[in-house]
Amino acid sequence: QVPLVESGGGLVQAGGSLRLSCAASGFTFDDNAMAWFRQAPGKEREGVACIRSLVSSTWYSDSVKGRFTISRDNAKNTVYLQMNNLKPEDTAIYHCATAPEGCGGKFGSWGQGTQVTVSS
Repeated sequence: QVPLVESGGGLVQAGGSLRLSCAASGFTFDDNAMAWFRQAPGKEREGVACIRSLVSSTWYSDSVKGRFTISRDNAKNTVYLQMNNLKPEDTAIYHCATAPEGCGGKFGSWGQGTQVTVSS
C-alpha cells in the first residue's frame, strides 16, 4: 500500500475556508489520479473530488461544486483540496486516495484522514 498522509483539517465557522493536503510516497505519483472522499458520522462515504494524472481535468460532487478545488503538485507528490464557503454539512473526516486506473476506476491506497468541523 502507498503511504498517504492528510493534514490541514480543523475547526472553522460557516463561510470560512480550509486547505487540506495529502502527501504521497512509494509510487510514481504522476501516473495516478488522486481523489478526496469524506465520511460524516452516520453517513455513507462520499466521493468529493478527483483529479486525473495525464490531463488536468477534475471531477466534483454536486454538493461541493463551486466551493471546493482539487489540485496537485507533482514535484511535491502532494494533492490539495481548497475548501471555501464551508457549510456545517461539510463536517466529516476527509480522506485522500490513489486512483491508479483513473478517476473512474478502482481506488488503491487510502490515508487515515483529517477531521473537518464546520460550526454554524
